[in-house]
Order: sequence, then structure tokens, then C-alpha cells
Amino acid sequence: MTVAADHTRGPVRSRRRRQALIAWMFALPFVLVFGAFMVVPLVSSFGMSFTDLSAKDIPNPLAVNFVGLDQYAQLFGDTRFLNALKVTGLFVVMGIPTTVAFALVLALALSSGITKFRSAFRVGFYAPVVTSIVAVSVVWRYLLQDDGLVNTALGWVGIDGPAWLSSTTWALPALTGMAVWRHVGTLMVIFIAGLQGIPDDVQEAAKVDGAGPFRRLWSITLPLLKPTILLGVVLISVSFLQFFEEAFVMTQGGPLDSTRSVAYYTYEKFGIGQYGLASAASYVLFAAIALFSLLQFRLLRSQD
Repeated sequence: MTVAADHTRGPVRSRRRRQALIAWMFALPFVLVFGAFMVVPLVSSFGMSFTDLSAKDIPNPLAVNFVGLDQYAQLFGDTRFLNALKVTGLFVVMGIPTTVAFALVLALALSSGITKFRSAFRVGFYAPVVTSIVAVSVVWRYLLQDDGLVNTALGWVGIDGPAWLSSTTWALPALTGMAVWRHVGTLMVIFIAGLQGIPDDVQEAAKVDGAGPFRRLWSITLPLLKPTILLGVVLISVSFLQFFEEAFVMTQGGPLDSTRSVAYYTYEKFGIGQYGLASAASYVLFAAIALFSLLQFRLLRSQD
């Protein structure tokens, strides 16, 4: 029996090795591309953040000096970077809760309240998600001009609209409103999927017990929807924290740095050849995204 088992294991091992080799041959092109364009740049940029690498060092990269945490210290001593952190934080604090609230209302309406033209509403709200952010930003820049469509519509009801994109008070809220409009479709689709996974018998039992619509929403729908809300918030928080294109197209970081985000600051430093400083700024943003995601998991994860 032992000899027979050994004879059986040999061909099995050989077949598994052959299958593994074939699988790796198919995966090798992706692994090489991923390593060349993702892993190597990530590792290199992390190393660059501890050096004083700049554009003048490109011809002779061996002359670059290791400066340890000096680049990070320089960042947190730069008032423009601290302002960029504040701008990014305000954008996140204003944008994410508003997006979640609007998306939840739309998802509830499309799941139960609205029956006619439901598919048309879903497509309409999701269309901004699949539209180019640059094209969307260009359109919104024209809408929010001093004599644009938004101020014209406000004038019809007797409201003198502000200078949305040239005001330090209104520029960031205007960009936040556009970002909410663009991301609400993503969360709406996710929340609709989550609502469809809530058992109908639970809702029916609560209705029989006399629970009203708001009571059912608060005590049943939202607790059961918590994992879905967590997924949606984590997904859009990455986008909100990396906020760049809106400011780049619509305000160029102004007025007076009121819309200059950390991503925009990093882009500018890289553009003027301060590669070490730009790498350090990008890893500060990466750390912020990681910490923010961990905080969300702690606050929104389901309790056992």
C-alpha cells in the first residue's frame, strides 16, 4: 500500500507543479507590469522622502544626501502645508457626511418610495460618477461664474449670488458641493444594494409590533445597513482625501490658498523639482488616509 501510495503521489505532485508553473506564466506579465509601475515607484518614493533629491540631482543621483526626517520636519514647519492639511480636512468633514446623508435619502426613496421611472432616476444620479472629472469641473466652473447659471437662477428669486470661485469664503464650499453631487451616485447604488439585503420579514415584524417608519429606519434599517455604510464611506473617503482635480481645474488652489489641498501641494512641489519634499507630503497624505480608514472601521464596524 505504501509503494502504491508513493507511486500515486508522484504524478499528483508533478501535475500540481505543472499547473502552478502554467498559472505563473499567465500571471507573470501582470506581475512584471505591477512591479515596474507600482511597487518600484512606491518603494522609490518612500526612500526619496528621506533624501534631499531635487531636479538638479537627476544627472547625478549618487550625490543625493540622506537627510532622515528633515523633509517631514520642513513640511510641518511650512504654513502653506499646514493650511493644505486644514483645507483637506474641511473638505472631508463637509463632504463625506453630506454625501452619505443625500445618498441614503435617495437610496431609501428609490427602494421604496419611488416606483415610476426608477431606473431613469438611478441612471441620472449615477451618470456623474462615470463622467470625466475634468469635464465635470469645466462645466461647473462655468456654472459657478459670477454671471453663470447658478447666480442667474438665484437672481430669479431675488438672491444676489456670491462670487463662488473667487471668494475665500465660498470657493471651498462650492467645490465641496460639486464633489457631493459627483459622489452621491456611488453611495446611492451601494446603499440600494444593502437595502435589498435586509430581510422583508424583519421589517414586517416591526410593522406588526406597531413601529412607525422612522422607528423602523432608526432601529432596524440603519443598524443592518452599518456594514454597507462603512464600505461606502471608506470608498469615498479615499477620493475626498485625495481631492485635486476640482481645485486644479476650477480655482488653481486659490483664492489665497483657500482650496489648495495636500494633493495639490504635493503636485506643486513635484512640479518645481523638490522631489524629496513632494514624496514626504505624499506619504503624509497616505498616513492620513490609513488613519482615517482605521477610525471609520472602529466607529462603524458591527458590534458582536
